[in-house]
Amino acid sequence: MLCTSDDMTGDGALGAPEHFPYVVIGAGMHGLSTSWHLAKQLQARGSGSGEDIVIVDKAGVGAGASGIACGTIRNNYFQPAMRELMAHNVSVWESDPEAFSYHPVGFLQTAPEAMHADVVQIYQEQKAIGYDSVLIEGEDACRAYMLDMFPDWRAPATTVLHEKQGGYANNKRSLAGLEAKALAAGVRIQPGTKVTELVTAGGAVTAVETSSGTISCDHVIIAAGPWVRDFWAMLDLPDRIDVTDATGGVHPGRPMWTYWALQEGTLEVDPGAFTTSSGGFPPVVHVDSDAPLYDDIDGSLITDDMWGIYFKPDFDFGGVQGGAAPYIVDRPAGEVAVDPYGPESPEFIVGDDFARMWTSGLAHSLKRFEKQRHLYRTEPSGGIGAFTPDSFPVFDTFRQNVYVIADSNHGYKMIGVGALVAKELLGDKQALLEPFRFSRYSTGELHPVSNSPFPWS
Repeated sequence: MLCTSDDMTGDGALGAPEHFPYVVIGAGMHGLSTSWHLAKQLQARGSGSGEDIVIVDKAGVGAGASGIACGTIRNNYFQPAMRELMAHNVSVWESDPEAFSYHPVGFLQTAPEAMHADVVQIYQEQKAIGYDSVLIEGEDACRAYMLDMFPDWRAPATTVLHEKQGGYANNKRSLAGLEAKALAAGVRIQPGTKVTELVTAGGAVTAVETSSGTISCDHVIIAAGPWVRDFWAMLDLPDRIDVTDATGGVHPGRPMWTYWALQEGTLEVDPGAFTTSSGGFPPVVHVDSDAPLYDDIDGSLITDDMWGIYFKPDFDFGGVQGGAAPYIVDRPAGEVAVDPYGPESPEFIVGDDFARMWTSGLAHSLKRFEKQRHLYRTEPSGGIGAFTPDSFPVFDTFRQNVYVIADSNHGYKMIGVGALVAKELLGDKQALLEPFRFSRYSTGELHPVSNSPFPWS
């Protein structure tokens, strides 16, 4: 059988036939959260329980993008729909910080004049929805604010947005907390089970073929992170689409999926020593800048374009951990090797260029990091993400009964999306998810674009 009542996880062969009303594909943030919340909703409505749900994953809990995530939790988005959705997600993180290994230290962005209007708009709309943040404007005021927090601060900025909510969480520990909640609610988790086919009849998926056997089902939830491309193909959905912009212009044949390579690393300094002037732990710091960035070792120019980095002290990573903007994997999505994933990949791991840029960005921002590149941890890190045509999530139903959670690499911080998806699976449409329907690409109801150097801001 799939698993016994005494062992809620299993890796044996499936019984024949095996039926679950809900099959969830992927044991990362979205798969675990959706399953846990769906189990609670079924129980509360008297229409079922966690025993109606099985999660299948070809490896195991946190084997994909969620398990290597930096863990930053923020509301800093230029797009109103993203900001409202993230406020909901932050409330879920705040609901059980211990179980989710959540550290509510806040999130702080410094920005140049080119981004001033964007950041002011973010602040004003955060204020409108009751999200706690502080805005500082003007170069002198920003410098004073940052020096009060960090005596050795030296990166120029004309705007600072300090979100008092948000912070970061540990990737593996938070997933373990979600896993425990899902199992306690009766959800079955089947690791080592690869999906090989989605069986359709009458336009709907009626069964999921796996390496361990067949599961007949009523609903399928795809929460596969960077592997969404493969399930999209199984559903016979288009790999290229026409995208209508806000002016009505049509851009034909845009790739549905584009892979971006993520760039993150760790500086091996004592995370406990990276504190504010008052001795407390700092917020996650995000620096956007249009000032030329020079190599802090040899003084050579790295870039005179807009650039950005983020960083935080992190005891689980064992140092100051953070990253920079990702880069596009310049080939068709179908030709990108997603496996082996993350640090195991021989191709998509960060290199010396990232270490040079990120450590120089740290030194540009704080004097304490000057000439510390020798402390950069030289180990494989990074991963790739599957981005949609506009780099924002798609949450929608396809083939009548398949709910696709395509997070466009925003996923880890979105711990609360599962609560909304669970309600939609039971017939209750959620306003927070409406702006993320697939239909926006044909109607032109796209999300606004900011001046950030990052594709997801």
